[in-house]
Amino acid sequence: MRASSTKGAPVSEVPVWHMKGVITADCNCAWGCPCNFDAPPTYGECLGTYAFRIDEGAYGEVDLAGVAFLWYGYAPGPMHEGNMTGAVVIDAKATDPQFAAIDALTTRGDVGMPFDGFVGLTTTFVEAVRADIEFVSDGTVPHTTVRADGGEVYELVTMRVPNPVTGEEEELYLDKPTGFTSLRSELGTSRVARTNIGEIQVDNAGRYAEVALFSYAGP
Repeated sequence: MRASSTKGAPVSEVPVWHMKGVITADCNCAWGCPCNFDAPPTYGECLGTYAFRIDEGAYGEVDLAGVAFLWYGYAPGPMHEGNMTGAVVIDAKATDPQFAAIDALTTRGDVGMPFDGFVGLTTTFVEAVRADIEFVSDGTVPHTTVRADGGEVYELVTMRVPNPVTGEEEELYLDKPTGFTSLRSELGTSRVARTNIGEIQVDNAGRYAEVALFSYAGP
Protein backbone atom coordinates (compact mmCIF):
# COMPACT_ATOMS: atom_id res chain seq x y z
CA MET A 1 0.00 0.00 0.00
CA ARG A 2 1.11 3.53 -0.61
CA ALA A 3 -0.11 6.80 0.81
CA SER A 4 -0.72 9.98 -1.12
CA SER A 5 -1.06 13.52 0.14
CA THR A 6 -3.44 14.41 -2.67
CA LYS A 7 -6.93 13.37 -3.64
CA GLY A 8 -7.61 10.61 -6.12
CA ALA A 9 -7.13 11.48 -9.80
CA PRO A 10 -10.21 13.26 -11.14
CA VAL A 11 -12.20 11.89 -14.06
CA SER A 12 -13.79 14.00 -16.74
CA GLU A 13 -17.42 13.36 -15.83
CA VAL A 14 -19.34 11.73 -13.00
CA PRO A 15 -22.28 9.61 -14.17
CA VAL A 16 -25.63 9.63 -12.43
CA TRP A 17 -25.45 7.14 -9.58
CA HIS A 18 -27.52 5.89 -6.67
CA MET A 19 -27.30 3.29 -3.94
CA LYS A 20 -29.35 1.92 -1.06
CA GLY A 21 -28.34 -0.52 1.63
CA VAL A 22 -27.02 -0.92 5.16
CA ILE A 23 -24.25 1.12 6.78
CA THR A 24 -22.40 0.34 10.00
CA ALA A 25 -19.84 2.32 11.93
CA ASP A 26 -17.49 1.91 14.84
CA CYS A 27 -15.24 4.49 16.45
CA ASN A 28 -13.24 5.19 19.59
CA CYS A 29 -15.77 7.66 21.04
CA ALA A 30 -18.40 7.32 23.76
CA TRP A 31 -21.90 6.13 22.83
CA GLY A 32 -23.64 8.57 20.53
CA CYS A 33 -20.34 9.81 19.03
CA PRO A 34 -19.82 13.59 19.40
CA CYS A 35 -18.92 13.80 15.69
CA ASN A 36 -22.62 13.33 14.96
CA PHE A 37 -23.11 16.79 16.48
CA ASP A 38 -19.89 18.52 15.28
CA ALA A 39 -18.53 18.31 18.83
CA PRO A 40 -14.93 17.38 19.76
CA PRO A 41 -14.19 13.63 19.92
CA THR A 42 -14.47 12.03 23.36
CA TYR A 43 -10.73 11.33 23.58
CA GLY A 44 -9.34 14.17 21.46
CA GLU A 45 -8.93 12.26 18.19
CA CYS A 46 -11.37 10.35 16.01
CA LEU A 47 -10.67 7.00 14.40
CA GLY A 48 -13.18 4.54 13.10
CA THR A 49 -14.58 2.64 10.15
CA TYR A 50 -17.77 2.85 8.13
CA ALA A 51 -18.91 -0.29 6.30
CA PHE A 52 -21.41 -0.16 3.45
CA ARG A 53 -23.43 -2.97 1.87
CA ILE A 54 -25.11 -1.89 -1.35
CA ASP A 55 -28.36 -3.80 -1.81
CA GLU A 56 -29.48 -1.75 -4.81
CA GLY A 57 -27.55 0.74 -6.88
CA ALA A 58 -25.70 1.73 -10.03
CA TYR A 59 -22.89 4.06 -11.12
CA GLY A 60 -23.87 5.00 -14.63
CA GLU A 61 -24.18 1.65 -16.42
CA VAL A 62 -22.29 -0.24 -13.69
CA ASP A 63 -24.57 -2.30 -11.44
CA LEU A 64 -23.44 -1.95 -7.82
CA ALA A 65 -25.94 -4.31 -6.16
CA GLY A 66 -24.19 -6.73 -3.82
CA VAL A 67 -20.97 -4.71 -3.50
CA ALA A 68 -19.62 -4.03 0.00
CA PHE A 69 -16.83 -1.65 0.98
CA LEU A 70 -15.20 -0.07 4.03
CA TRP A 71 -14.04 3.48 4.64
CA TYR A 72 -11.58 4.00 7.52
CA GLY A 73 -10.92 7.52 8.71
CA TYR A 74 -8.55 9.10 11.22
CA ALA A 75 -8.86 12.72 12.35
CA PRO A 76 -6.34 14.24 14.79
CA GLY A 77 -9.10 16.45 16.19
CA PRO A 78 -12.76 17.17 15.46
CA MET A 79 -13.72 15.50 12.19
CA HIS A 80 -15.22 18.69 10.74
CA GLU A 81 -11.81 20.39 11.02
CA GLY A 82 -10.39 17.97 8.46
CA ASN A 83 -6.76 16.85 8.03
CA MET A 84 -8.03 13.27 7.93
CA THR A 85 -6.36 10.10 6.71
CA GLY A 86 -8.66 7.80 4.76
CA ALA A 87 -8.39 4.20 3.57
CA VAL A 88 -10.89 2.26 1.48
CA VAL A 89 -11.31 -1.52 1.32
CA ILE A 90 -13.44 -2.87 -1.53
CA ASP A 91 -14.94 -6.34 -1.75
CA ALA A 92 -12.70 -8.75 -3.67
CA LYS A 93 -15.85 -10.07 -5.37
CA ALA A 94 -16.37 -6.69 -7.06
CA THR A 95 -15.68 -6.59 -10.79
CA ASP A 96 -13.07 -4.15 -12.12
CA PRO A 97 -15.80 -1.64 -13.18
CA GLN A 98 -17.42 -1.92 -9.74
CA PHE A 99 -14.04 -1.42 -8.04
CA ALA A 100 -13.35 1.65 -10.22
CA ALA A 101 -16.78 3.09 -9.40
CA ILE A 102 -16.37 2.75 -5.62
CA ASP A 103 -12.80 4.06 -5.82
CA ALA A 104 -14.04 7.13 -7.72
CA LEU A 105 -16.92 7.77 -5.33
CA THR A 106 -14.68 7.61 -2.27
CA THR A 107 -11.65 9.57 -3.50
CA ARG A 108 -12.35 12.02 -6.32
CA GLY A 109 -14.87 14.53 -4.90
CA ASP A 110 -17.68 16.40 -6.68
CA VAL A 111 -19.83 13.24 -6.76
CA GLY A 112 -22.43 14.07 -4.11
CA MET A 113 -22.95 13.38 -0.43
CA PRO A 114 -21.88 11.78 1.79
CA PHE A 115 -18.73 11.01 -0.18
CA ASP A 116 -17.94 14.65 -0.92
CA GLY A 117 -17.93 15.17 2.84
CA PHE A 118 -15.39 12.40 3.36
CA VAL A 119 -13.15 13.57 0.52
CA GLY A 120 -13.35 17.23 1.49
CA LEU A 121 -12.09 16.46 5.00
CA THR A 122 -9.32 14.06 3.93
CA THR A 123 -5.77 15.13 3.15
CA THR A 124 -4.09 11.72 2.93
CA PHE A 125 -5.52 8.77 1.03
CA VAL A 126 -4.22 5.23 1.36
CA GLU A 127 -4.46 3.32 -1.90
CA ALA A 128 -7.66 1.27 -2.08
CA VAL A 129 -7.24 -2.45 -1.40
CA ARG A 130 -9.36 -5.55 -1.98
CA ALA A 131 -10.56 -8.03 0.64
CA ASP A 132 -13.28 -10.65 0.88
CA ILE A 133 -16.06 -8.85 2.76
CA GLU A 134 -18.80 -10.68 4.65
CA PHE A 135 -21.58 -8.30 5.66
CA VAL A 136 -24.44 -9.85 7.62
CA SER A 137 -27.13 -7.43 8.83
CA ASP A 138 -30.88 -6.94 8.78
CA GLY A 139 -30.34 -3.23 9.49
CA THR A 140 -30.38 -3.60 13.28
CA VAL A 141 -27.62 -3.62 15.89
CA PRO A 142 -28.35 -7.07 17.40
CA HIS A 143 -27.95 -8.88 14.08
CA THR A 144 -24.91 -7.25 12.48
CA THR A 145 -21.47 -8.68 11.74
CA VAL A 146 -18.94 -7.41 9.20
CA ARG A 147 -15.68 -9.18 8.40
CA ALA A 148 -13.02 -8.50 5.79
CA ASP A 149 -10.69 -11.40 4.97
CA GLY A 150 -12.24 -13.39 7.80
CA GLY A 151 -11.48 -10.63 10.31
CA GLU A 152 -7.82 -10.23 9.37
CA VAL A 153 -8.44 -6.83 7.75
CA TYR A 154 -11.59 -5.79 9.61
CA GLU A 155 -14.13 -7.21 12.02
CA LEU A 156 -17.18 -5.65 13.64
CA VAL A 157 -19.70 -7.44 15.84
CA THR A 158 -22.34 -5.15 17.35
CA MET A 159 -24.62 -5.36 20.36
CA ARG A 160 -27.02 -3.03 22.11
CA VAL A 161 -25.69 -0.71 24.81
CA PRO A 162 -25.84 -2.30 28.28
CA ASN A 163 -27.48 -0.19 30.96
CA PRO A 164 -24.65 0.72 33.37
CA VAL A 165 -26.91 0.15 36.40
CA THR A 166 -29.01 -2.89 35.50
CA GLY A 167 -26.82 -4.47 32.82
CA GLU A 168 -29.86 -4.90 30.58
CA GLU A 169 -29.44 -3.98 26.92
CA GLU A 170 -31.05 -0.70 25.87
CA GLU A 171 -32.66 -0.05 22.47
CA LEU A 172 -31.48 3.41 21.40
CA TYR A 173 -31.92 5.45 18.21
CA LEU A 174 -30.64 8.73 16.78
CA ASP A 175 -33.10 10.58 14.53
CA LYS A 176 -31.37 13.42 12.71
CA PRO A 177 -32.99 14.84 9.55
CA THR A 178 -29.66 16.52 8.68
CA GLY A 179 -27.66 13.36 9.31
CA PHE A 180 -24.39 13.01 7.40
CA THR A 181 -24.57 9.31 6.54
CA SER A 182 -28.11 8.37 7.58
CA LEU A 183 -31.27 9.99 8.88
CA ARG A 184 -32.01 7.38 11.55
CA SER A 185 -29.50 5.00 13.12
CA GLU A 186 -29.63 2.45 15.89
CA LEU A 187 -26.98 3.20 18.49
CA GLY A 188 -25.00 0.36 19.97
CA THR A 189 -21.61 -0.78 21.08
CA SER A 190 -19.10 -3.24 19.70
CA ARG A 191 -18.24 -6.68 21.00
CA VAL A 192 -15.43 -6.69 18.43
CA ALA A 193 -14.13 -3.75 16.36
CA ARG A 194 -10.73 -4.26 14.76
CA THR A 195 -9.18 -2.57 11.73
CA ASN A 196 -5.89 -3.81 10.23
CA ILE A 197 -4.93 -2.07 6.99
CA GLY A 198 -1.16 -2.03 6.60
CA GLU A 199 0.19 0.34 9.24
CA ILE A 200 -3.35 1.16 10.39
CA GLN A 201 -3.96 -0.90 13.53
CA VAL A 202 -7.08 -0.02 15.54
CA ASP A 203 -9.06 -1.80 18.25
CA ASN A 204 -12.31 -0.07 19.22
CA ALA A 205 -13.94 -2.98 21.05
CA GLY A 206 -16.41 -1.86 23.72
CA ARG A 207 -16.82 1.61 22.22
CA TYR A 208 -19.42 3.21 19.97
CA ALA A 209 -21.12 1.44 17.07
CA GLU A 210 -24.15 2.17 14.91
CA VAL A 211 -26.24 0.48 12.22
CA ALA A 212 -28.57 2.21 9.76
CA LEU A 213 -30.22 2.05 6.38
CA PHE A 214 -28.90 4.51 3.79
CA SER A 215 -30.01 5.97 0.49
CA TYR A 216 -27.63 8.17 -1.54
CA ALA A 217 -27.64 9.61 -5.04
CA GLY A 218 -25.56 11.97 -7.15
CA PRO A 219 -23.99 13.92 -8.54
